Amino acid sequence: MEAAPAPEVASGSKLKVKEAVPADAERPQAPPGQGTGCPTPQLLPPIEEHPKIWLPRVLRQTYIRKVGDTVNLLIPFQGKPKPQATWTHNGCALDTSRVSVRNGERDSILFIREAQRADSGRYQLRVQLGGLEATATVDVLVIEKPGPPQSIRLVDVWGFNATLEWTPPRDTGNTALLGYTVQKADTKSGLWFTVLERYHRTSCIVSDLIVGNSYAFRVFAENQCGLSETAPITADLAHIQKAATIYKTKGFAQRDFSEAPKFTQPLADCTTVTGYDTQLFCCVRASPRPKIIWLKNKMDIQGNPKYRALTHLGICSLEIRKPGPFDGGIYTCKAVNPLGEASVDCRVDVKAPI
Repeated sequence: MEAAPAPEVASGSKLKVKEAVPADAERPQAPPGQGTGCPTPQLLPPIEEHPKIWLPRVLRQTYIRKVGDTVNLLIPFQGKPKPQATWTHNGCALDTSRVSVRNGERDSILFIREAQRADSGRYQLRVQLGGLEATATVDVLVIEKPGPPQSIRLVDVWGFNATLEWTPPRDTGNTALLGYTVQKADTKSGLWFTVLERYHRTSCIVSDLIVGNSYAFRVFAENQCGLSETAPITADLAHIQKAATIYKTKGFAQRDFSEAPKFTQPLADCTTVTGYDTQLFCCVRASPRPKIIWLKNKMDIQGNPKYRALTHLGICSLEIRKPGPFDGGIYTCKAVNPLGEASVDCRVDVKAPI
């Protein structure tokens, strides 16, 4: 007689075969005194399809839900006649007050209306048919937002920077933290602005603070569910003060602008017509301001009403009012100051009108 082929095991499930018992041992013995007319016990129906569990791909990894969400695990299986399906939680029976199970012909559903963190753990489905069974396990993790960091402290303030330290939260929400979110707020506006996101250390330096403002800081913890509901705030404010500037003046020698008179533009010879006013111009540079003296043929003409002398910003002018034939000659402009003197000459010719 050929041996029966071994049953195939589905991915994610285990198949166990109980120890076989001889057929004669399973059949009850007839008590003494009874004949062949006694009824024989009924035999179990033959197994047409071995038990097997089809674990969905999404349940082969940790099944993560948030607190308050529903947990709905639907796992198909096979077996004919209908196998017996049972669930356990961490190796113990289910709490039927919170967990409900529905077993169909081809699947089993485990349902939790509002998941709690205590529902996390390993759930095992066992499908039994006669001496055969198949098992599958599902890891369930129920998480929630983490608690806030326990404390935050302002360590130091210098320049435009502030150093902060804090301690991790007592409750991480039943999952690993993704990091911390650091925020700042100045006392003028009172608005919070995020400085760092998903920062993994428990200390940081906040830079680029504005001079003259005072800042408060707070830190949130963050996990897969989001930020913590609250955040501790620094008890002390970070006052960003303007650093005192010390100006050191360097000694320097006073420049001496004193200069003896020097003509930068001399007088120019000219020819005029009798009865027409004539002007003479020259430019002089000197410090201190020089005294200007006009001469005609080496004779001082200051105070003579026929002449009008003006000096402005180093420009010297002499106006000859309605010159006559005797007003021609050599005109001299002399500049004198304590450092010296200088002079320039020109010739003026007066002609009769044609």
